[in-house]
Amino acid sequence: MYQLLDDLSLIEVSSFVASPTIGLYCAQMGAEVIRVDHKAGGLDYDRYLLTKEGRSLSWENLNRAKKSVALDLRSAEGRELCVELARKTGQCVTNLPEKSFLSHAALSDGREDMISVRIMGWHDGRQAMDFTVNAASGYPLMCGPEEWDMATAPPVNQVLPAWDFITGAYGAFALLAALRHRDKTGQGSEVRIPLGDVAIGTMANSGSLAEMLYRGSDRERLGNAIWGAFGRDFRSLDNQRFMVAALTPKQWDGLVAAFGIEAEIAALESELGVRFADGDTPRFQNRHRLFDLFQQAAGQHDYDVLAARMSEQGCTFERYRTMHEAANDPVLVADNPLFGPSPANPSGFEYPATRSFANLGGQDRGDPAPAPYLGQHSEEVLSEKLGLSSGHIGKLVDAGTVALSDKDR
Repeated sequence: MYQLLDDLSLIEVSSFVASPTIGLYCAQMGAEVIRVDHKAGGLDYDRYLLTKEGRSLSWENLNRAKKSVALDLRSAEGRELCVELARKTGQCVTNLPEKSFLSHAALSDGREDMISVRIMGWHDGRQAMDFTVNAASGYPLMCGPEEWDMATAPPVNQVLPAWDFITGAYGAFALLAALRHRDKTGQGSEVRIPLGDVAIGTMANSGSLAEMLYRGSDRERLGNAIWGAFGRDFRSLDNQRFMVAALTPKQWDGLVAAFGIEAEIAALESELGVRFADGDTPRFQNRHRLFDLFQQAAGQHDYDVLAARMSEQGCTFERYRTMHEAANDPVLVADNPLFGPSPANPSGFEYPATRSFANLGGQDRGDPAPAPYLGQHSEEVLSEKLGLSSGHIGKLVDAGTVALSDKDR
């Protein structure tokens, strides 16, 4: 963990992926992130997959380095404590609906410089989640084998909740922008980030929206080929699948040399009257002929031989792995400075944990911090932030308004 944000404290009332990701990224940069949940756990507290001890590995990893306060958020007193904590820190991240006890109006009552960041579904208030906004975006109907018919073939969902993670990253950026604005003006901000807008906006930023309107039709399915450039998966003699990409002249020349098909490429260029080194367009337009040449060459060599040649030529490539293989790959994980030693995870399961993705030169990223037990910091936070005495907190615990650590549940 870096300490760039060690003067920032924020309340997070979140569940699932997008909203907790905001707090996670801030915590990894040193912010004090206090996650407030219902005393029995939020909606994502028991999210699959659970260890044999009943601990969610998803929850554990999305809440690293945070503090946990457990309140009875179904009671008026518990909700008021949550609002007081948010007002005290001055910034709150949530994905609760605007028409809830955590509305910006409620949070900013008596705190005009309050900053609230709210993850929403759609801009008009409709509910959404990653897989539903992805369905609306059109991307799943671009995926799948090239021979599939656009009109009748099924969509192919991505398994990574990419829109959630992009929304979380954008939410962290928007929070810091609002903080900078407040530093300059003294004004608070109500920041609303609809998940659907992130998906459709990203589609627009990529140029895809303009492309669809310009062409007046949908883009064809391409299988594993890269749109508008040269790249696809190939299979080696020993049945290893690997992905290659060539977006620059150097990458293209390197691939041709590594596969040893200079003569075949020259003959094809002469036949077609093109120069593939001229850019993406001739390579993409004639991709099927090129794919055949590359696959014929790939099928004559084991992967290790091809990988050595491609490495020597500075090519861009990678072998396909299962995720279990990736998790056990020393280059990707064990020897990667991104990962640190396993902290004392609530699950009791030891495994590498990530540091901040950013590598700041000359600064120590530090070791990963554990996720909290639910309610682990209830007493500490209520005492430090709200000034409640131990006796007062004890009465709240006895009344069921506050819950302490569930370590021994």
